Amino acid sequence: MTTTKDLLLAIDNGTQSIKALVFSIDGHLKACERLPLVPYYSRQPGWAEQDPEHFWQSLCRVCRRLFRGSPSLKDCIAGMSITTQRGTVINLDSRGTPLRPAIVWLDQRKTSGLPQLKGMWGHLFRVAGLRDTIAYLQSEAEANWIATYQPEVWKKTHKYLLLSGYLLYRLTGTFVDSVGSQVGYIPFDYKRLKWCADRDWRWRLLPVKRHQLPELIPPGQLIGEVSRQAAEETGLPAGLPIIAAAADKACEVIGSGSLEPSVGCLSYGTTATINATHRRYVEAIPLLPAYPSAVPGCYTVEVQIYRGYWMVHWFKEQFGHPEQQEALRKGLAAEDLFEDLVAGIPPGSMGLMLQPFWTPGLKNPGPEAKGAIIGFGDVHCRAHLYRSILEGLAYALREGKEQIEKRSNTAITGIRVSGGGSQSRSAMQLTADIFGMPTGRPYIYETSGLGAAIDAAVGLGLHPDFPTAVASMSRMGDVFEPDMKNHQLYNALFHDVYKKMYRRLKPLYRKIREITGYPG
Repeated sequence: MTTTKDLLLAIDNGTQSIKALVFSIDGHLKACERLPLVPYYSRQPGWAEQDPEHFWQSLCRVCRRLFRGSPSLKDCIAGMSITTQRGTVINLDSRGTPLRPAIVWLDQRKTSGLPQLKGMWGHLFRVAGLRDTIAYLQSEAEANWIATYQPEVWKKTHKYLLLSGYLLYRLTGTFVDSVGSQVGYIPFDYKRLKWCADRDWRWRLLPVKRHQLPELIPPGQLIGEVSRQAAEETGLPAGLPIIAAAADKACEVIGSGSLEPSVGCLSYGTTATINATHRRYVEAIPLLPAYPSAVPGCYTVEVQIYRGYWMVHWFKEQFGHPEQQEALRKGLAAEDLFEDLVAGIPPGSMGLMLQPFWTPGLKNPGPEAKGAIIGFGDVHCRAHLYRSILEGLAYALREGKEQIEKRSNTAITGIRVSGGGSQSRSAMQLTADIFGMPTGRPYIYETSGLGAAIDAAVGLGLHPDFPTAVASMSRMGDVFEPDMKNHQLYNALFHDVYKKMYRRLKPLYRKIREITGYPG
């Protein structure tokens, strides 16, 4: 009897875990295995590194566990795709061996004393008032830090890869990656969706050479096959087709069912983002690029809050000890018990307002920014603080929505939410109330993996195109209608308080930085 190969395997290597997910061509999750990851270790304050082998061995383990639990699946899988966390970089030597630990996207080290860009480009950026922005990009680039402080490593670097490219190298034996995964301080032309032209200014900011980078394949196209060696290590079938997908946020967008710029996709993950799919290149914040979409030739216009739902973890560690202890007794996650904290607190947290800038950015906000909470009174307790975190993140993403609308000249009329925070009904309802529009969450939590499976389905010809695949494989679950009385209150707080906080506190943030040197 011939076995029908109509299932899709998606590997989702996030920050906290790695998952092996098997989907049907109508988007139903048939099997799932998950392994927690050690996100990083720190040898110095602000550093975030991980052994590349930890990522690969975790992928091998999660695949072997998947097939051990469901051995018949192996014969039904038509192909696979992979999606990963963004911005994690790995240096390989000429034998394909890592030269140093991976620098994880959460790393905060900076390179000081780099020479300014000279020549025509330097003159143009100076006239445009962008010299400080360019200097910031230089200092943030991991490649510059390695070349400056570990020159012997950079000299031996044969390939400089993102995590997606490294895992694809281990799976296929070739240096190849998806266009949709290129997010980081690399010489990538985000507008043209390819490596920068030879005379592009980005080559002058970085030590990276073209021969150190992988070949790029658009999402939805064959990127390679599982090699015999990888098959032995992972349990995957040798020769299994691998289809190019995209980075995790881009996959979340199509996994949430969004192909139109009128739909804003919120990701309540470690980093909180709002994205909208566009067919033309739009920078929501000047000089900060729109990233590649999981759909070839398209872009995800994005505004991000770097420490997004990480703040829930921060709250748990700093203030959530009672819930942690109770969760241990009941066999639950502490975050599940935080719902009870929110339930008794009115919208607006009785005037407690939070700006979620625990880690500053380049322009959203500026590099001098710090987190802020104002409006404390004797009525406030940790429950008010927790709700103000959720509200502050929603305010920040609503501001991001307005930035995207202004720059793209396109109204966002619908909101969809994915990521861990979408599992909180309280977070979903206050998001609907703050945005003032129906807010849905997909029927399935694993939207990043589903988006990768959609890429695989199109690449394998199981669906003829992306609109068909997205319509067939994604659908909405719960939809939260806004309480317009709450929206009126939130609207006033957003316009009259939240949007004015950063501008008024900015001089104080700068003074704090001057006096303490933090953030450096």
